[in-house]
Amino acid sequence: MSRSPLPVRDGLNPSRIRQPDDGMWATTLDYLLERFPQDAVRLREKVAAGEVVDEKGVAITETSGFAPRRFVYLYRDAPVEARVPFEIDILYRDENILVVDKPHFLASTPRGRYIAESALVRLRRDLDLPELSPAHRLDRVTAGLLLFTVHQAARRGYQTMFADRRVTKEYEAIARYDAQVSTPVIVRSRIVKERGVLKAAEIEGEPNSESRIELIETRDGFARYRLTPHTGKTHQLRLHMTSLGLPIHGDNFYPDFYDVAAEDYSNPLRLLSKVLEFEDPTTGRLQRFESRRTLSWPDESGRGDSP
Repeated sequence: MSRSPLPVRDGLNPSRIRQPDDGMWATTLDYLLERFPQDAVRLREKVAAGEVVDEKGVAITETSGFAPRRFVYLYRDAPVEARVPFEIDILYRDENILVVDKPHFLASTPRGRYIAESALVRLRRDLDLPELSPAHRLDRVTAGLLLFTVHQAARRGYQTMFADRRVTKEYEAIARYDAQVSTPVIVRSRIVKERGVLKAAEIEGEPNSESRIELIETRDGFARYRLTPHTGKTHQLRLHMTSLGLPIHGDNFYPDFYDVAAEDYSNPLRLLSKVLEFEDPTTGRLQRFESRRTLSWPDESGRGDSP
């Protein structure tokens, strides 16, 4: 993919739009107005202000001809978002990577209704790191360790390291205690996640996921577990705990989905990315990071403290 001619602004990348292979539009603006009719006023304003450009950074005007298969770039308007009232703790930074301790309820990257209120955008703004990029991701409702690359040249090595499973990951979770479930236990299953479907599912077939689950301690009918995934399927740990009859406390997806208001922070998912360990692809040094966060035990109401 070619590099955008527009820089990151306010922590956000510009949008990249490909014009179709053919069409009857006289101008690029005509095409954009037909594709995004709900944004017609702002599109005209952006073109008038010179904020819509082609692949070379040349401003698109009202008379710029439609250009099949060519890209245009522009900044989207960030939605008005309520601030997620939890802070990101920075654990480590060097010339290549940034390791942070993400709170529950903060998205890793811009997605859906969470754009400015994502770890990536906050950190880009707060640290003035426009090339910051995630080497991996955590669900919005999962807390703990998250590794970013600081500049574009470092991205490939660290992202490949995660993709090739050369990172040891350990999580902690709180769920109910069941003496009938013998631990440690290895759970293997085939997990599929269909596009547009909220939940992943375990189906019959050759396993494509594996997790090790160990008991750490018990308290008042609940237990804290160490979870070590050997693969990285969507919602893998949540599904594997549920398959043992031990759904992670605060999980509103598994076993059954129930809706939670976006600003309800009273009952976080008790899942924490606790440890990342790897051989640094740039320096060759062994790196080990451990989250400073702890999971709150459920109280008598079954909820507990927010993060």
